[in-house]
Amino acid sequence: MADSQRQDSKPRSRVRRRHVFYIPGYDPFPPRRYRELYRTESALQAEISGYRISQKPQPATDAPYGWQVSAAVDGHNTETQIFILQWSDIVRASMQAGIWSTYVLLLRTAWIYFSGGVMFRLFRLRAGPGIAAMYPVIMLLGQLATALAVAGLAGWGLAHVLPQWLAYVLGLGVVAPILHGFRKIDGKFFVHYLLLDFAFTAKHRGRNPPELETRLDEFADLIATALKNPDLDEVLVVGHSSGVHLGVSVLARLIRAGHATGTVPDLGFVSLGHAIPMQSYLPDAQDLRRDLRYLSTRSELFWLDVTAPGDGCCYALCDPVASSGAAPANGKRWPLVISAAFTQSLLPETYRKLRRRYFRLHFQYLCAFDAPKDYDYFLITAGPLTLADRFRDRKPSASVSYDCYLPQSARLQ
Repeated sequence: MADSQRQDSKPRSRVRRRHVFYIPGYDPFPPRRYRELYRTESALQAEISGYRISQKPQPATDAPYGWQVSAAVDGHNTETQIFILQWSDIVRASMQAGIWSTYVLLLRTAWIYFSGGVMFRLFRLRAGPGIAAMYPVIMLLGQLATALAVAGLAGWGLAHVLPQWLAYVLGLGVVAPILHGFRKIDGKFFVHYLLLDFAFTAKHRGRNPPELETRLDEFADLIATALKNPDLDEVLVVGHSSGVHLGVSVLARLIRAGHATGTVPDLGFVSLGHAIPMQSYLPDAQDLRRDLRYLSTRSELFWLDVTAPGDGCCYALCDPVASSGAAPANGKRWPLVISAAFTQSLLPETYRKLRRRYFRLHFQYLCAFDAPKDYDYFLITAGPLTLADRFRDRKPSASVSYDCYLPQSARLQ
């Protein structure tokens, strides 16, 4: 893997200009939240690590939403443009289910994951994401049970003054308002959000919906245009969470189309906090598995995969290609799998504050670390070295798993 990196014999060069294309996960919020997160966290990391970094708005153009970053590290200045490849409109459209439709989605999604044994295989791979998948099931059923219990109490009270059958029918009237009340406070518990995320993944049993496939083609065209820019030293694609498998498919079609054949600018891919098996284990995810295999063999890019055992929402230190049954018999180069090492890169008091904030920990890859090791999101995206140069001598983390629990018939041969 690391010994096959295409840049090993090439001297390190300094990056003057870079374009970064960030693919969010399943997120309905507008992209400016990522701009603000980058602004605040990059300033904090720069203060901790002793370099200078600043950002300003992107000039009004037809380009995707983004911003400009200037960094001065070890006496070298680098200019970076960061673009957000949006699919939040598709996410929002998938989140319109009403209360009762949500329970229909719950049953349908649970059937897809449990009927073929997919969920049991995912639990064998890593328990954390499986628990995250079960969380909305348990919580939504608990909310329904609570609402029905209150309805029963209301019916019992009304039965003292009304016919019993009518009292209990009227008592059921409180169920919908209680369930709506739970949904209004979902920002604290992320129950509906997580269910809708898993339901979106499972809707086509592992295939992307047509509207998302069209969007991925548009993303590939945007990145291809950047790769034709001779003034750039690096084009970097960053995928986070569900954005990782989208990045895999975008880059696979980009390279298949012959858009990454040159040597300048360098092409890099950083996958952060992936949950790829949640899709690649589904029965109709053959296209994703083929894209994983294809990308894992290509010399046109450098692929770094970063997870952390402290992140319960990802398949920490699971090679996304091998664990999906997509590893080729020979010629596998990527990804280089490393740990963000939350427990070592964050002070104990910081980690204690975050360890129960599971969703916040899932975004820690995009944030500042108290004592960063070799993973520093802001040096990767705005610093003076390409991804390949920065990690050319890095070996995979010692605890990387290459296990796969897909049935043999579902693996790529």
